Amino acid sequence: MRAMNRLEQPFRGATTLQEQINRIFGEGVGHTGMESNLTPWAPAVDIYETENELVVKADLPDVNPQNLDIRVENNILTIRGERKFESKVNEDNYLRIERAYGSFSRSFSLANSVKTDAIKADYQNGVLTLSLPKREEAKPKQIKVTVGTHAVGTHTMAAAAGAR
Repeated sequence: MRAMNRLEQPFRGATTLQEQINRIFGEGVGHTGMESNLTPWAPAVDIYETENELVVKADLPDVNPQNLDIRVENNILTIRGERKFESKVNEDNYLRIERAYGSFSRSFSLANSVKTDAIKADYQNGVLTLSLPKREEAKPKQIKVTVGTHAVGTHTMAAAAGAR
């Protein structure tokens, strides 16, 4: 294999500069090499609301769904788990490690409008989807408007019409 010269690696020093900046601002203090990416991490989450439910989607690639702990306590939804570092590859063979590994925990306050006993969880293609159905009283209710009727009793209206 031929060696690359400096002109073929224009960004060769960029990694070193980034590491120096990280050290200045305290990232990875006390960690070296492989350990620096084994720090706690938090998966990205999207939360949206529909008429009937709240939906939480969490990016959890390479997390075994059997190792997820999802619970609701005192109206707080907590998702816990761990992404383990693969030891199938020799550490010396890695050229770059950017993904974070280790345990994580995310917690979210829930409104009283959620039916906590009916929450469903689905894991597909590295995405955890939680469906949190709303209680009936929390769902929007439409009130039908009728034309030509009054809140006044029909006897009063008939009497008023006959008095003319």
